[in-house]
Amino acid sequence: MLRRSERLKGQKIQNFGTAEADREHFFYEGAKNTWTNKGGNGHLRIALASDFFCPNTGGVETHIYYLAQCLIRLGHKVIVITHQYGDRRGIRYLSNGLKVYYLPFLVAYNGCTLPTIVGSAFWLREIFLRERIQIVHGHSTFSTMAHEAMMHAWSIGLKTCFTDHSLFGFADASAVLTNKLVLQFSLTNVDRVICVSHTSKENTVLRAHLLPDTVSVIPNAIDCELFIPDKLKFESNPTTIIVLSRLVYRKGSDLLAEIIPPLCAKHPNLRFIIGGDGPKRILIEEARERYHLHDRVAMLGLLPHSQVRDVLVEGQIFLNTSLTEAFCMSIVEAASCGLHVVTTRVGGIPEVLPDDLMLMTEPDPALLIRALDQAIRMREENRMICPYVRHERVRKMYLWPDVARRTEVVYRSLFAESEMSKAERIRRYFGCGFGFGWLFSFAVVLNLMFMAFLEWWRPAKSVPEANDHLKAKATVFDHLDKQSTEDRSLFNYLVSQVAR
Repeated sequence: MLRRSERLKGQKIQNFGTAEADREHFFYEGAKNTWTNKGGNGHLRIALASDFFCPNTGGVETHIYYLAQCLIRLGHKVIVITHQYGDRRGIRYLSNGLKVYYLPFLVAYNGCTLPTIVGSAFWLREIFLRERIQIVHGHSTFSTMAHEAMMHAWSIGLKTCFTDHSLFGFADASAVLTNKLVLQFSLTNVDRVICVSHTSKENTVLRAHLLPDTVSVIPNAIDCELFIPDKLKFESNPTTIIVLSRLVYRKGSDLLAEIIPPLCAKHPNLRFIIGGDGPKRILIEEARERYHLHDRVAMLGLLPHSQVRDVLVEGQIFLNTSLTEAFCMSIVEAASCGLHVVTTRVGGIPEVLPDDLMLMTEPDPALLIRALDQAIRMREENRMICPYVRHERVRKMYLWPDVARRTEVVYRSLFAESEMSKAERIRRYFGCGFGFGWLFSFAVVLNLMFMAFLEWWRPAKSVPEANDHLKAKATVFDHLDKQSTEDRSLFNYLVSQVAR
């Protein structure tokens, strides 16, 4: 494969999409010693990088998994790069042959790996070259691995894309550090950015000083087949409000603790079911203890995603008290299960569902109580939309295949632009300010020098292509044992090289 690619040096391969073209749409550029794709309509090779992936649960993890599966069904080669989770280390295959690299990186805080700049360079470069990656797609502002993967990718001539799943402020210290030290540094040379809502796009453009034309909006989606209503429980159960959220300040847990007692006092048959955990859980438990609401407020603690639907169908109203949200997946899941949504009007939430499927109000206790009173009256007067009608409407709004196709359009657009030189990319960092500009430029030059050393020590043309002979037919439940002999040898090789 490598020798044949060298013979094709400088030539352009035609008729993309055929099996032969799919094997040969890489070009080895002798001057740069990098593998790149020259565009076209053929199958792409994509690496999704993030610190957040299975077996961890959450919005980012779900997004990456379903996006990867849908891209594979579109005919593209997709791998996922993340850090190890406990004993899950090495290379594993998930459904449809999705290849996942669980790298043995040190986790520093909140599930994120320790930032090292060059510490991950050898690992990621080796993976990119072996898998013949063309596009590196990072996910989540909080993910160190995503930012480092994108920096190493453009350093060796690959295309880069980033999806921002969060909203940030501009005034507090943590937001300033995140925006300036992380986001602006990382996105200065990223080719395309994707946001999950228009509000998120405006926020990201301002935080990272990006051109709006380089930012696309592609919402999240859910697998509605996993969130089917139960009309019998919807009609027979007493009026129940469901809350599924991390119990932290950003999710409005203080508001929740404040509104539960007056609502229970006003509506004697009202129940609350609260799933989730966090530092603010103590506030809700104190309110439950003080007002003797143990039989009406159920605290379920942390729930696996497989149990979310079973909890949602126990109620008729879903409550979201978030103080900031880019795109709230939980209200889409709740609406798919037939629940009427009551939520705070913050961030990108107004873009998620039409007005007749949810009630929105400002994050104020009195206004939330008023909105919930209205929803409870709708339930008591039998004026709520049928759960199955609500499910069908949501099912047509949010489809993962649609998200994958729109993401594919963004990927294709990456190859329509001319390549930037390394010098031009370095000059971009001087627009980040005098102090930060020099700091960022130093870090990038250091990384480029290390990449040049790696190219001298282990040239790109000497890296063999990965042989994906294992195409797992497994489900997500039995993928842990699917690991090929070649992949084990690759992982052992990487460990041995780093240990030298």
